[in-house]
Order: sequence, then C-alpha cells, then structure tokens
Amino acid sequence: MSTAFYNEMYDSDAGLRPHYRAFAEWLDAMPAERLERKRAEADTAFHRVGITFAVYGEEAGTERLIPFDIIPRIIPAAEWAQLEAGLRQRVQALNAFLHDIYHEQAILKAGCVPAEQVLNNAQFRREMIGVDVPSGIYAHIAGVDIVRAGAGESYVLEDNLRVPSGVSYMIEDRKMMMRLFPELFSRHMIAPVQHYPDLLLDNLRTVAPTGVANPTVVLLTPGAYNSAYFEHTFLAQQMGIELVEGRDLFVRDETVFMRTTQGPQRVDVIYRRLDDDFLDPLVFNKDSMLGVPGLLSAYRAGHVTLANAIGTGVADDKSVYPYVPDMIRFYLGEEPQLNNVPTWMLRKPEDLRYVLAHLPELVVKEVHGAGGYGMLVGPAASRSEIEAFRARIIAAPEKYIAQPTLALSNCPTFVDSGIAPRHLDLRPFVLSGKRGGGMVPGGLTRVALRAGSLVVNSSQGGGTKDTWVLEN
Repeated sequence: MSTAFYNEMYDSDAGLRPHYRAFAEWLDAMPAERLERKRAEADTAFHRVGITFAVYGEEAGTERLIPFDIIPRIIPAAEWAQLEAGLRQRVQALNAFLHDIYHEQAILKAGCVPAEQVLNNAQFRREMIGVDVPSGIYAHIAGVDIVRAGAGESYVLEDNLRVPSGVSYMIEDRKMMMRLFPELFSRHMIAPVQHYPDLLLDNLRTVAPTGVANPTVVLLTPGAYNSAYFEHTFLAQQMGIELVEGRDLFVRDETVFMRTTQGPQRVDVIYRRLDDDFLDPLVFNKDSMLGVPGLLSAYRAGHVTLANAIGTGVADDKSVYPYVPDMIRFYLGEEPQLNNVPTWMLRKPEDLRYVLAHLPELVVKEVHGAGGYGMLVGPAASRSEIEAFRARIIAAPEKYIAQPTLALSNCPTFVDSGIAPRHLDLRPFVLSGKRGGGMVPGGLTRVALRAGSLVVNSSQGGGTKDTWVLEN
C-alpha cells in the first residue's frame, strides 16, 4: 500500500483534477472574507436548528456542534458507479452471511470463516437461530466506511450494520451548501440526496410482516440523551412517522402496539436506533429501561419487523471483517469489487508477533470498538502510550486487530489558518429491501480537522463536508 497522500482536488503534478475545475475557478474568485462569513453563517444556522452531537463523558457540556466545511468533496460519475456496484455487492454478501449463520451455517461448515469467530462472538445472538426475517434481510440500512489510499485506490475500512448513523448530516450538509452558495448548483450537475428519507421509508415498508398491506412504521430511540438524538428526530420527521421510546410501546398476544390518544395502534415495522442489549429486558439486559418487554417474542412470531435485525452486529465485528471477501466469493461466486484493508488478527500467534514488533507503525483497534475510541495510531502515539497499549494487547490479544497506517486521501479544507489539506473518509448508506437495494449518490464525508490527524470521528474532533456526485 502506498504511503503517499492522494489529493482529491490536485494530481501529483499539482494540476487540477478535471472534476474539480469548475469549482476551483469559483473558489479562486471567492474573497477569503466571504468564505469566513459564510462559515460563520453555517455555524449559526446549525446551532439554531440543533444539529449537534452528544459526547459522552464530557463535563463541560454534552452537546457539541459538528464542524461543517464549506469546500465539498467531489466524486465523478464513473468513479461513483464503481463504488456503488462494490457496495451493493458487499452488503448483499453480508446479508447472506447473516441469514446463513442463523440458519444452515454453511460457511462455517465449509471452513471459510472459523466457527469460533462467529459462535463465540459477543454479538452473535443465539435467540435468532432459526428465526426467519422478511425477505431474508438483516441489514436494512448499512453504512460502509470507504477510504482512499495513496495511489487513489479505494478500501473498505469497516462495515456498520447495527445502528449506522450520520445520514442526517449528509442531508443537512447539502441543504446548507445550497443555501450558502446557490450559484454553485447552476455550475455543476450534482446528484440529489434529499430524497433519502422517502427511499428509506419505502424500503422499510417493503419488509413489513406478511399480509400487512399498509404498515405502520415507527422509529425507536433511546431518548434525548443519546448522542444521535438529533438524527432520530430528523429522520422521523422527514419520513412522517412516529418517534417513540420504549415506554410508548407494549406487547400483547405477541403483537407490538403503540400507545396513542385514540387507543392502542398496532406497529408493524420498527426502525430501531437502540442496541440489541437494550431492546427487550425479558431476554437481554434485564436492567434496561429503554426497550420493550416481550419484543423478541413478537419478532420471533413474525408479527413485527426490526430494522436492523437483532444479531447483525456479528457481521460488522472487526474480527469478522477480514472474512468479508471470502463471503462474497462463497455466497455470490464473484470476486470482491472493493478491497479490504490488509488486517492482522492478533488471536493468531504469528500476527501477534509481527504486530508487537511493529506497533509504532500500525493502527491497532479493539474488535468491538467504535467512534475512534479503543485504538492506537502508532505513528501519532508516544512511547508510553505504545507500551501501555502493548500491555493491553498481551493481556487479551483476541480483542484486537491491526492494520497499516493508511495514507488517507486529503482534500483542501477551510480551517482557521486558511485553506489546507485535511484527511477524510466517506460513509455511503446502502438500503436493502424486498425490491432490492437502494442508495442515494454520495454519503457522509468526514474530515479530520486537526492537522496531520487521521481520525475523522465526530467524537474525536472531526467535521463533515458535503459530498457531490457529478451526474455528467
């Protein structure tokens, strides 16, 4: 893998890439003070609307504005077509894997994926064995993180299949760019993203229980203190469905009902933004006050659909990630169109030896970690941090994987010091329903705003950019 940084706007000779030329001409003619004024306008608007992200464990206020960068990430049509095909292929294979491991377990019997990696995984839910879900779809909404390395090649960094978040920021970033700079949208043919909530609702309706002609869909949230609560309220409002908490629902005769002022109303599809452990206190975490007692019994009876399905977490676990290319070959009989990042699995003695000898060069991640937490970025870590992490690895090597320190692509970004390159990734959202998959062109581009940082997560100081997929 190349260690040079690929620049999204400029080629190696500092020449503009063709798909950025019209934008670069506009940017060159834009006075710096207008850009600064527009950035401040965006911050004010986001605060007013309440587009914030809760950061757990911070004493100085729990709400933080996700910084928005006014220089977009632009993707040409042909490049997007290749990405989209690879993403659809990957999510199709992941859904096939989830159906298989909760039914025939053919891939485990064939030895393509080690059985212990799945059956002993904390995210594998034995309660789902033999449960038939509508259309065999487990991951109705998948957020797949894509990075581009030094030569411009794309890699899948991770799959998010449990409760993937961030799509509201994709939509709001586009609305903000159209508000701030409407002239740009007359210069470029940019694929729209605002119809995502309509696409999502239609997708959810297709997977309603058998025989339900006009399904009632709700969005289940943990509540106002959840880090992504803005997104929950945003999507429920945009889809025109009820935003509910666990206390708003109850189960009777293995059927889910919603409490309303007109009396109980049956619920057919639950878009849940709540982790498995908290869904049903009768089965999972008995102390959960967020879930619905008896929900699993209604689900197993086929009287309600959960999106995403219970037990999807095993397929996005970082210890299972290295086997996704094998899943594609096993279930689809095809070669993967998107590559994984080379990965060392520290439960393997030879991989553990290599990683311990090369910690300053590598990124090490907890297999269940998320949000940029529980990881070591070797080149950016101090000697004491590396040695502390070494002790954690030696104590429980099976809890970690390691990867090369990726030379993440960068893109010009408007920061306090002016326009400077910053590293970024892309999270497209792939929908799976009875009528196949659906996507809006683009996704959420996350950018590491700290100079030299490779960590793009909002909880670690990252920001977002509007993502343009050109239609010509």
